[in-house]
Amino acid sequence: MTRLLLAAVLAFSAGAAFAQPADDTKAMPSCPHCGMDREKFAVSRMVIDYDDGKSVGLCSLHCVAVDLAVAIDKAPVAIWVADMPSRKLVNAETAVWVLGGTKSGVMTSRAKWAFADKGAAEAFVKENGGTVVGFEDAIKAAYEDLYKDNKAIREKRKMMKAKAAQKSN
Repeated sequence: MTRLLLAAVLAFSAGAAFAQPADDTKAMPSCPHCGMDREKFAVSRMVIDYDDGKSVGLCSLHCVAVDLAVAIDKAPVAIWVADMPSRKLVNAETAVWVLGGTKSGVMTSRAKWAFADKGAAEAFVKENGGTVVGFEDAIKAAYEDLYKDNKAIREKRKMMKAKAAQKSN
């Protein structure tokens, strides 16, 4: 009887780790890596649930790549991403991803958009270009783009600071 109870508790705990986050933009309003407003960028937002029971809300796949690299000793148990059309969180690993295209990405020069439905992803590609891929290819692309994207972000922020300094003088 004790083994059965323990198995039930473990099964419930594992299932809870995979529960879809509720009100994630209220609980985690800004991205810890770049400071972006996750509600404003709800179309690209993501959540990682780690094996230590903690969750982190991020603005984009770019910042997910940063977080996974920084949290090397923690294992993700679930990764959630906004479905582009509905903005509802879906499992990032089973989502259909679109790389590239004419629609600007978030925190990246090569866009990475997620869709719950393959038909929606294909319709997006017809209208905006890009390539339909799976999660592994999307996250690999995020890591490949990281240096170039970080360099561009630093340059943009440097320019914004210079403009702000000019206005205050």
